[in-house]
Amino acid sequence: MLKTALFAAILTLASVAHAQDKAKAAPAAPAAKAAPAAAAAPAAKAAEIDINSASEAELRTLTGIGEARAAAIIKGRPYKRKDELVQKKILTQGVYDGVKDKIIARQKA
Repeated sequence: MLKTALFAAILTLASVAHAQDKAKAAPAAPAAKAAPAAAAAPAAKAAEIDINSASEAELRTLTGIGEARAAAIIKGRPYKRKDELVQKKILTQGVYDGVKDKIIARQKA
């Protein structure tokens, strides 16, 4: 009987210690944490790459755009629309589909 009581006491202490360790390890989630994520969405829109003015290095940050495709994009400038990259056979449709939401073709004023 003493063994059972001792075992129960050890289990209780272990559970309490585990709960305390878990509480210390878990960072407190601030309520304002969701606001920066919502604010990041408009910033992503502003981060689009202009195919009419981007450097080769900037173009190469896009998935599927390497040195040769970046050079071909620069050589084919200016573009009226971003889908001209496919029409001029600079990008395949698959590569274009992967980057079309990340690029724009701004026109000079």
